[in-house]
Amino acid sequence: MLTRSSERRREAWFESYLHTILLRDVRDLAQIDGLTELPRLMQVLAARSGGLLNAAELSRSTGIPQTTLKRYLTLLETLFLVRLVPAWSSHLGKRLQKSPKLFVTDYGLMAHLQGLSQAGMEAALGLPGDLVEAFVHAELVKHQGWSDMRTQLMHYRTSTGVEVDFVLENRRGELLGIEVKAAATISGKDFNGLRHLRETTPQQFRLGIVLYTGERTVRFDEQLVAVPLAVFWSRLSR
Repeated sequence: MLTRSSERRREAWFESYLHTILLRDVRDLAQIDGLTELPRLMQVLAARSGGLLNAAELSRSTGIPQTTLKRYLTLLETLFLVRLVPAWSSHLGKRLQKSPKLFVTDYGLMAHLQGLSQAGMEAALGLPGDLVEAFVHAELVKHQGWSDMRTQLMHYRTSTGVEVDFVLENRRGELLGIEVKAAATISGKDFNGLRHLRETTPQQFRLGIVLYTGERTVRFDEQLVAVPLAVFWSRLSR
């Protein structure tokens, strides 16, 4: 896809890619006739990538019955087109959100389904926040694949809306919280969710990171640090 120099050729590649998966793999795996509904569902999911999954509301907005919708989501997970990130929970009696977050796993496909173009994003003041979060999600999943340490990838959200985009928990129950900010500057308030997680789990919390589009690593205290998003590709270039 990267060799397609024009916007039109990239669009055609993504259309062909999605069509091939839905036409071939869906029929092979599920023997269903959802080929007219699934492309539309994928477009809706791309617009909501990174948000909490509300099956009832999604069913109403798409017109797909909940029972059918759940089958479709399971199928899309099997095809690695979407991924559900479960909510972190504790036994501390805290009122925590239990709904998973849903991500379109391929952020290039997500941008395509959202109608975003390279020219449009270059002309904008910054990258879309949901697209940056989808990129971080994909990188974290890759990290889990090659890391020697087994971890679970989750998210944290309270019933009052305090949230941390991603939480990694190892087998000892230790927590690493990650917030994603599509901004070049950072302030103390950007760590509010991570502070809440730390206060909720003082024995488990080890580190809180805010990933942002700036250039400097900035430590706010011993456990809270802002790190440039470039850490992902700068390591790859070494």
